[in-house]
Amino acid sequence: MKFRLQYLLAPLFFCANLAWAQTTTVAVAANMKDAFSEISLAYKAAGNSEPRIVYGSSGNFSAQIMNGAPFKLFVSADEYFPLELYKQGKTIDDGLVYAIGKLAIISKNSTGIRLLDSKADLIKAINKANKIAIAKPELAPYGRAAVEYLKAEGLWNIAKDKLIYADNVGIATMYVVTGAADLGFTALSLARSAEIAKETSYILPDGNLYEPIKQRMVLIKGAPREAVSLYQFMQSPQAKLILQKYGYSTP
Repeated sequence: MKFRLQYLLAPLFFCANLAWAQTTTVAVAANMKDAFSEISLAYKAAGNSEPRIVYGSSGNFSAQIMNGAPFKLFVSADEYFPLELYKQGKTIDDGLVYAIGKLAIISKNSTGIRLLDSKADLIKAINKANKIAIAKPELAPYGRAAVEYLKAEGLWNIAKDKLIYADNVGIATMYVVTGAADLGFTALSLARSAEIAKETSYILPDGNLYEPIKQRMVLIKGAPREAVSLYQFMQSPQAKLILQKYGYSTP
């Protein structure tokens, strides 16, 4: 009886393992979480298989892919990391820019700190804040943009000792939402999400004071048909409309 049961269950285990093996695993920058979740739903609604999505920092994903992590498509928050992977022979080609992101400054509503569109008011907000959250600039493009902006605007010296660093922009955003920080630098796409907007308000810093956040995606060598299909869907009018809804510009 035991042998017969094992015999009957074996095909089920085989099918489960096969399904897992065929699932396309996608590495997606944390700033894209809400937008990509909606894109993924639209992709599935069009009759495609749902990918396995992992969110995190572009720098960490790049290092993991270099070390053989089984990602098939890398949807980055910048150009640097995908192009480095291409130079190292890890990708099919150099990919393409799918969106241009925008930096946002958020404050937790309960702190009473008001964000207004003037340098004088921003100085007041920084002085009043206990902690200011940003993503690690060496790992996350939005963290790098935040540092560029603070220095270009002449705010670095008053902000630098208050900065707390997160591995990705999503975590930096949650620092503000949970009250671990009073202010934070995030992506406009995250600042606009329903969950974040309930607890925070935001302003857009001058986009001329940081390098444009060009977000590139690349297919990893050996990417299956499902990954190529999702890569192509990301270039569709439907996907672009979703990206624009979340505050991205699209090529």
